[in-house]
Amino acid sequence: MKPTDFPALIRLLAAAEIEFIVIGGVAAAIHGSAHVTWDLDVVYRRTPENMQKLARALQPINPYLRGAPPGLPFRLDAATLARGLNFTLTTTLGDLDLLGEVAGGGSYERLEPEVDTMTIEGHQVRCVSLPRLIALKRAAGRPRDNDMIAGLEALLEERERRNTRE
Repeated sequence: MKPTDFPALIRLLAAAEIEFIVIGGVAAAIHGSAHVTWDLDVVYRRTPENMQKLARALQPINPYLRGAPPGLPFRLDAATLARGLNFTLTTTLGDLDLLGEVAGGGSYERLEPEVDTMTIEGHQVRCVSLPRLIALKRAAGRPRDNDMIAGLEALLEERERRNTRE
């Protein structure tokens, strides 16, 4: 398994002016977690224009359904994105999960009020807020997230302590 080039994927999405919100393990790392992750999880806005930009931006990195047998016909274009919702992909830059909706958070529009905008790789990037990330991890209900939740809660408590001292 090839490691995911997170900076390159984020640069690609941001440079194409795609509307997306970083969630999952990369969001945890952005907030200060030492958790290791293997893929970039993003919730994308499902407007026709954004799906068109997304499909166009990803073509050069050969998106393919992760876990699908080699040779299975698959083309990621705006029509495919419109017919589906969530896509777990492998690309030449590594693994990318495109989520039209996420458990406990819903769509891009529902998550948008709960983001922090940060400069990453020279681009303004939206990342789900730490409290919302904790809620998303809880809603996912996966055993592997339990340790991450405890670490994220500790980060949140430390951040709140620092803010009360300032």
